[in-house]
Amino acid sequence: MAAMKVIAICQSGGQFATNGDGSLSYKGGEAYAIDINEQTNLSDFKSEVAEMFNCSKDNMLLKYFLPGNKMTLITISKEKDLQRMINFVGDSGTVDVFIMSEEAAAQNMSVMPASRSSRTTLSEDDDPIIAPVDIPIEMANVIDQGDIDMQNETPITCTPINIQEEKLLKAADHWQNTITGVDQRFGSFNEFREALHRYSIAHGFAYRYKKNDSHRVTVKCKAQGCPWRIYASRVATTQLIYIKKMNSKHTCEGAAVKAGYRSTRGWVGSIIKEKLKTSPNYKPKDIAEDIMREYGIQLNYSQAWRAKEIAREQLQGSFKEAYALIPFFCEKIKETNPGSMATFTTNDDSSFHRLFVSFHASITGFLQGCRPLLFLDSTPLNSKYQGNLLSATAADADDGIFPVAFAVVDAEDEDNWHWFLQELKAAAPMTDQITFVADIQNGLKKALAEVFDKCYHSYCLRHLAEKLNRELKGQFSHEARRFLINDFYSAAQAVRLEGFQQAVENIKGIASDAYNWVVQSEPEHWATAFFGGARYNHTTSNFGQPFYSWVSEASELPITQMIDILRGKMMESIYKNRIDSNQWMTKLTPSNEEKLQKEIAVARSLQVLLTDDNVFEVRGESVEAVNIDNWDCSCKGWQLTGLPCCHAIAVLDCMGRSPYDYCSRYFTTESYHLTYAESIYPVPSVDLSDQDESARLTVTVTPPPTKRPPGRPKAKPIESIDMMKRQLQCSKCKGLGHNKKTCKES
Repeated sequence: MAAMKVIAICQSGGQFATNGDGSLSYKGGEAYAIDINEQTNLSDFKSEVAEMFNCSKDNMLLKYFLPGNKMTLITISKEKDLQRMINFVGDSGTVDVFIMSEEAAAQNMSVMPASRSSRTTLSEDDDPIIAPVDIPIEMANVIDQGDIDMQNETPITCTPINIQEEKLLKAADHWQNTITGVDQRFGSFNEFREALHRYSIAHGFAYRYKKNDSHRVTVKCKAQGCPWRIYASRVATTQLIYIKKMNSKHTCEGAAVKAGYRSTRGWVGSIIKEKLKTSPNYKPKDIAEDIMREYGIQLNYSQAWRAKEIAREQLQGSFKEAYALIPFFCEKIKETNPGSMATFTTNDDSSFHRLFVSFHASITGFLQGCRPLLFLDSTPLNSKYQGNLLSATAADADDGIFPVAFAVVDAEDEDNWHWFLQELKAAAPMTDQITFVADIQNGLKKALAEVFDKCYHSYCLRHLAEKLNRELKGQFSHEARRFLINDFYSAAQAVRLEGFQQAVENIKGIASDAYNWVVQSEPEHWATAFFGGARYNHTTSNFGQPFYSWVSEASELPITQMIDILRGKMMESIYKNRIDSNQWMTKLTPSNEEKLQKEIAVARSLQVLLTDDNVFEVRGESVEAVNIDNWDCSCKGWQLTGLPCCHAIAVLDCMGRSPYDYCSRYFTTESYHLTYAESIYPVPSVDLSDQDESARLTVTVTPPPTKRPPGRPKAKPIESIDMMKRQLQCSKCKGLGHNKKTCKES
């Protein structure tokens, strides 16, 4: 894969100037372009820059702006910083990099508006700055609890910082002019409070509110006797806020901030949310490093993690509100995608129980173009309120996944599976006898038999093998279990009774308990030699794994946003597959065309003998009987795959017939087009405040009682049947789980 290429516009010799809105612009100097990519290391980059500008790289400082943010200069001091810059730039392809020496950097700071913070030193002897308070959704203030009683949040205690160290505390670089004076306007009081908070950090003073309500805000310097004050109020008949009066003079010399900054998680969240918007996987460790480097505030891991959660909620909305929106969201789905099914149920206490979604495009695509085969599976959700996602996916004509329906439930149990299957049956009434590939755990086996009484249930081979492996663990050595699992797969994949019996006898030769387990596990539901349904060589329920990767990416979002992300992914997938398939010129889809051509190549070397009008004997490495009228071959390849095997093709060639006429219709390009003929349409955002009061009172949905436990999730993956750990075996007693030194028989 080609490395991401970025053009770095390197500029040197100019100066930064602060604009009226607090943004920075670079004027003067020279500029050169350098190509860099993900393989570029920092030392080589500095060397090339030093050669270009004829300067030393030893005291060189490299800085750049984040995309869309001309207020924050980011320093490149290590390899990780350079890679971050390349990742931030992304598809834009170019980035301005400012080169300066440490002396030049100091001069650039001197031309900016003067800051009182440059002559203030922090110590731990005096009063602390009181942290901003989180007021829904976004409000970061510096308040004095003695003046105004507001909602409390435990502040983050930060390491004292020397404000003279400008390389550490970069806030002064771009927050100097967030407050400019009388008549400055703001969109809301929240915006004003945020600007005031940043201004106080940049200028190194603490303040407190004398008045703070929905109509006016009066703020004074916290230092006793200092005349600094600011008064803001609402512009009459508008929502705008403006500064009515301001005394910008300080006499306190910043004494009030000598205890170091203390900031709430909400304040940090408001700082990082723009970065989180472009980098959803922004790690708490990186957040703590960036906040320390840019603002001189030291956070531990848990503080950074909670700040990220607050920022995410500010960006994505409240989890609680998302549950309240479910009734309106379901109506929007059905309104924008007619024929779709979106239903939900609640518990007696109005808490969320389950939500089912199946889009009209998915329903018609499955019924018109897909084979009667569905894969049922589930995955846990890592959101604040946890839960599980149940899904039914189909296979399109090119063996790609096609999601048909999914549901979010509070738990994976028999009741929820039964409800999901009932909703699925109502959404997509099927006339053909359908085959399900699914597990038998959590009540799914019983639910399938009750809802689809005439269906074929193919037990998921992966789940069965893992269950067998778990039950054998501790009884047999690594090698013995490996042979047993391999023989189990051989029994499952054997197309004839003799092959199945041979594999089962091999299991019996290793362990009679394993043999009894296999015989009693209902082979008619998983062994190819006995299974009556059509599963087209699919034996595991995790066929829809790509769909679950979408779920994994969105599982931490509020429920309505997660559903909409999945809708968007499905919408894009349908459109892309429809456009791509317009280029196909063959009768079969590309993957099936390739399979058929391989069989045609093998068929050329086979000998065909006529035994009856419709039954032929075909000789090659084996002797097989082919019945053309019944689309049957004794090798079972034709029946299992839906495509003529090499023996059938040899016969058809002798008869002058085309093998394409004997392929299942589910593998044709026409069926593929039918699958992706309909579109999924966008669902506009739903806002609770836009709904009528009567509608809001009709149905109330609250979050489920289950919540994500505190701390990092403890992952304990099931031992893979492909990579089983070797167990200790005692060389003395031959027992498992210990060695000679710890043997009790010693």
